[in-house]
Amino acid sequence: MLGMGPGFWLPGLTNIIKQAGWGNDWVALVFFIFPIASMISPLCSGAIADQKIAAQKLVAWVSVISAITMVAAFYCLEKGLHPWYFVSFFFLTTVIGAPLWNLVITIAMTHLPRPEAQFAQVRLWCTVGWILGGWIASLVLRADASPMAGYAGAVCRIILAFSLLMAPHTPPRGVSSHWRSLLGFDAFRLLKDKNLRVLLIGSAALTMPITSFYMHTPEHLRALGDMRSTFTMSFGQWSEVAAMAVTGWLMLRYRLKTLLQVGLAFSVLRFVFFSLGSWQDSLGWMWTGIAIHGICYTLFFITGQIYMDQRVEPSMRGQMQGLLGLVTNGVGALLGTVGLKILHRYTVESRGDWTSYWLVLTAITVICTVWFVRVFDDKKTPAVE
Repeated sequence: MLGMGPGFWLPGLTNIIKQAGWGNDWVALVFFIFPIASMISPLCSGAIADQKIAAQKLVAWVSVISAITMVAAFYCLEKGLHPWYFVSFFFLTTVIGAPLWNLVITIAMTHLPRPEAQFAQVRLWCTVGWILGGWIASLVLRADASPMAGYAGAVCRIILAFSLLMAPHTPPRGVSSHWRSLLGFDAFRLLKDKNLRVLLIGSAALTMPITSFYMHTPEHLRALGDMRSTFTMSFGQWSEVAAMAVTGWLMLRYRLKTLLQVGLAFSVLRFVFFSLGSWQDSLGWMWTGIAIHGICYTLFFITGQIYMDQRVEPSMRGQMQGLLGLVTNGVGALLGTVGLKILHRYTVESRGDWTSYWLVLTAITVICTVWFVRVFDDKKTPAVE
């Protein structure tokens, strides 16, 4: 249910907004909400889960409340109310629901005996759910550009809340009551570790171009004649499932840096394929780029999450995942959303030039890759407290 919820509405969000008659500025504003929310709540929620409230109970409450606000948001959109009504409720939904992924990851990492070998196999079921959500939205509900996708996502969050009541008890492990700890600011101490710092900065930098995957790829697909973009985008998740199925095996046999480099290489290749798709007006190249998205995501971000969890003490796990959410879904996505809006305006909106749009993102990803390869060193060091 965690993955199925956004699988219903996120791949088609741009087309849902445009179908309502709103322009590109509203699309950018809505996507601007995601990083703002990720800068507000994950650190604090991670600290609360570490120190005050059992993580599974916190996830259940977050799911229920965010489901209610999500229904309100898409109802306002469906009824044709002023866009600010949708934006306001969507902002509440996103702020409240932003910690969900990080909290569920914390629960999984806490209870898996060997997270380095097992986490990816567990995490892949979120991706399977995402795929099923996209397929149902596109092929059954025909909601590629309909508010119905948002309602379906809200139902998934309600089911998630009830399912979390049966999850293993994950009590808080910290004991501090200092306001800095309760707000999650202690997590910034983790930046003293060079490898964690480099991985966090690299993750934030790579998130900037990746933000385009859901912000503008469905729009480009539709421009090329693919009217089932939600279904098409799900193939990126199929490759994610395949990559996650072998991630544990790969992590036991190859250096972490090797896996991260392969993930970065595929990230560059994805944008190259998108550029070719635009240059040749070919959906085939676009589909190929989408199909390798899951490999990029898994080999860099999922292996990075596992590495970070192993590098910190158990009492800091929630805050570590919150810090990761802050720098990637927060800072990285915020800068990416602003930059992509400007780039989209000067390439696609003004000249219909998707080729230049994707080539710029290719160049940015190449720069991120070269920097990371030169700086990151994954030698074993003691866990950070």
